[in-house]
Amino acid sequence: MNNIRIFIDGACKGNPGVGGWAAIMDINGQEKVISGREPDTTNNRMELTAAIEALRCIKQPASVEIYTDSQYVRLGITQWVQDWKKNNWKTSGKTSVKNKDLWEQLDALCQHKDITWNWVKGHAGSKGNEKADRLASQACASVPSKPG
Repeated sequence: MNNIRIFIDGACKGNPGVGGWAAIMDINGQEKVISGREPDTTNNRMELTAAIEALRCIKQPASVEIYTDSQYVRLGITQWVQDWKKNNWKTSGKTSVKNKDLWEQLDALCQHKDITWNWVKGHAGSKGNEKADRLASQACASVPSKPG
């Protein structure tokens, strides 16, 4: 079975605004880097997108460790999503869950996978987190601003 470590991050210039995401994947000692951008999005959507796109790359059974500086992503997928699904995608406050489309994708990708979600403090010296942050910011910066 493959052992995969993934560092993910999202960035946004303005919130909402131009966004970027990145994932640094270590697959049995081989590094794979993926990133992307959106012209009009939010930071939380970019954090979720990084996780989704990284998990889409995993085609074989694997033990996966994901590192994120987003408690929104970590707590959302490990704790909140089950209640959201039971409550027809409503929060405990009876409002609609934001980013439902992405949460549904992430939840589906996590089914039948061995995933450990880890929180790391952002900008605190974690090499993987710092690199993912830098790449997400670079992806974000490469999108032309909307005329305006």
